[in-house]
Amino acid sequence: MLTATALLVALGTLPASARQDPGPASDEPTATYFCAIQRVGTQFVGCDNLTGNGVPAPAWVDER
Repeated sequence: MLTATALLVALGTLPASARQDPGPASDEPTATYFCAIQRVGTQFVGCDNLTGNGVPAPAWVDER
């Protein structure tokens, strides 16, 4: 009984391996959009998403 428990514990602690998930199969082509980085006030914005991790955007970046 002790040997079986030790074997189960040993097998449960083996290293795991990862593999890439291919994602859902789709016949539709995926669209890729490019949005130039702009600024709103002092914040970087790209594709309507705030970017820049809160770092103030310099004045030379185009303003929206």
